[in-house]
Amino acid sequence: MTQNSPDTAPEVSVRDRDQESGKASVSRLIGVDLARGLAVFGMYAAHVGPDPSRGGVTGLLMEPAHGRSSALFAFLAGFAVVLITGRRTPKTGRAGRQAVAKVVIRAVVLLALGTALTMTGTPVLVILAFYGLYFLLVLPLYRLGARPLTAVAAGTALVFPQVLYVIRQGIGMSGPPSMPGDPDGIVSLLFTGTYPAMTWIPFVLAGMAVARLDLTAATVRARLALTGAALAVIGYGGSWLALHLVSGAIPAIRASGAGFGGSPESAWWSDTAGYPFGDTPAWLLAASPHSETTLSIVGNTGVAVLVLTACLTAVDAFPHLRRLARPVIAVGSMSLTAYVFHIVGIRLLGIEELPGSPLHVLLGFIVAICVFAMVWSHFFRRGPLEWLMGRATRIAERVR
Repeated sequence: MTQNSPDTAPEVSVRDRDQESGKASVSRLIGVDLARGLAVFGMYAAHVGPDPSRGGVTGLLMEPAHGRSSALFAFLAGFAVVLITGRRTPKTGRAGRQAVAKVVIRAVVLLALGTALTMTGTPVLVILAFYGLYFLLVLPLYRLGARPLTAVAAGTALVFPQVLYVIRQGIGMSGPPSMPGDPDGIVSLLFTGTYPAMTWIPFVLAGMAVARLDLTAATVRARLALTGAALAVIGYGGSWLALHLVSGAIPAIRASGAGFGGSPESAWWSDTAGYPFGDTPAWLLAASPHSETTLSIVGNTGVAVLVLTACLTAVDAFPHLRRLARPVIAVGSMSLTAYVFHIVGIRLLGIEELPGSPLHVLLGFIVAICVFAMVWSHFFRRGPLEWLMGRATRIAERVR
């Protein structure tokens, strides 16, 4: 993409600049909504899709959605924080205080909603309560720029998984992850849950760092794509090498009995390898999406960056794609509604085996939410739960 030099650049009116800036901003938001929509479909696939451990083409297609879609959600949570508190320049003064209050209110609502959904007895491992805690934990860092946020994200990704492993051993965790509705409450959200804040905060921080960049610039997107690819290779490739080069690593994972129908040899990338159980240090070499390791965070972050970059680039490079992808974009614009929709649907339909539903069930969920989102967005700017969230955050306007 060529650019005019300062000496030869034509004069552009303020109105033209504003229009161009507005179009670029809209394109960026559409790209983010497209990525959110894909994350929603990934969550659907992980919960009401066929079980990837059954193998075959269908199982292979389902595998990427497991764990990586929730990591993409967490990554995009960083975008939400930045969009509320100020994109390129963080808000200050009264506007800054109101923005902080809005984030806090959103966090509290998500904590309450997520806990309530979990306590209904749904078989879904609900992420919303964890999501709310992520908002609260990263909020003190909202004024940082892209580089400091990147440094903090990298530091937490390198250190926190090892700390989490020690903490889990210290509190005697030897079974599967717990949920926020369990008696351990905040301990679940921070350490023992399916999406523990200690090892999921790096995704949010990485999303905040990316959101601070000029995502309209082709060079920035190219660097992001290369960075995402490099992170994915380092995470998954590094895990594959470590598991095969460190003597006894794979047998130790096999002996832990943590698998979900998959082989321990696939712990470098597959969720079917299971969750870390008991005192098995070899799990720290895995990169399966829910292994809560440094390598899994690096690999999953790389995938999230690649997906976002692809979505941003696609909606700009192929204008017709916007029309074709309108259902996905509409779903992404009301991702909270779409997420709760599928949990309620699973509960009403009495689906208990997650994953394990036939492919047509997954397709039915996707078609249903796409139709709903398209019809709703034709009449309203926000999804129903997004509208309610907006009403709740209006209280922040009273902050002085």
